[in-house]
Amino acid sequence: MGTRILLVEDDQNFGDVLRSYLELNEFEVILARDGVEGHEKFMSEACDLCILDVMMPRKDGFSLARLIREENAELPIIFLTAKALKEDVLEGFRVGADDYITKPFHSEELLVRIQAVLKRSKPPSEKEETADEFELGHFLFNYPLRTLTFRGATPPESQTLSPKEAELLRLFCLHLNDVLPRSEALVKIWKKDDYFTARSMDVFITRLRKYLKRDSRLEIVNIHGNGFRLIVREGASG
Repeated sequence: MGTRILLVEDDQNFGDVLRSYLELNEFEVILARDGVEGHEKFMSEACDLCILDVMMPRKDGFSLARLIREENAELPIIFLTAKALKEDVLEGFRVGADDYITKPFHSEELLVRIQAVLKRSKPPSEKEETADEFELGHFLFNYPLRTLTFRGATPPESQTLSPKEAELLRLFCLHLNDVLPRSEALVKIWKKDDYFTARSMDVFITRLRKYLKRDSRLEIVNIHGNGFRLIVREGASG
C-alpha cells in the first residue's frame, strides 16, 4: 500500500484537482469536504499524513487538527490554506502542524514539503528523533554538552555553544538537507514569532554559519519566504 493522505478541502474543484495531482504522484488520497467529514474519515480510515484547509464549514482546520492531535500525537499534519497572516501561521504550529503552506503555491514545492514531513515523521527505528549526537561533515555536535568539535584539526578543536545556538543547531540536524521553517524554529525555541525574535534568530544563524564555515561542504542557505536549510554537500572540505 502506498502513502495515504487525508485531504480535507471544502473547495470542490481545488480538492478534486489536488487529489488527482497527488494520485499522479503515487499517493492514495482520502478526500473530505469539511472538517466534520474530515474527522469522521480520520476516525474510520488509516492514513499517513493529513493535509488540511483552515477555513471550512462546520469545523475549521485548526479545530480538526486539535481533535486529530488528541487521538494521534505523531501523525504529520500540513495546513494548506489562504490564511497567510503571521498569527494564523503561529496558530497552525501551536495546534501541532508539521508544516504550513499558503495558497497560491507551486505543486512541486508541495511535493517536496510532503516528502520532507514524511521523512521527519519516520519512527525512531528508522530515524532517531531523540538523537543527542550528530555528525556534520568534519564536525561532531553533542547536544547535551553543547559542544561542537571540529575533527579536521589535529588535535580536534572543540567549542561550547550557547543554549539557543545548541537548540537551533539540533533543529537543523533533525531537518538536515530539508527546509527548517522559520516560524517552527521561532515557536519551538523562542516561544513566539515577532520582529524582534526573528532578528535575534538571524543573529544566531550568522553565528552558526561562522562556526561551520571551516567545512566547505556545510552551508546554511535561506529559502525565501519559508526558512533555512542546512546542506551537507559531497566533496572535499576546505
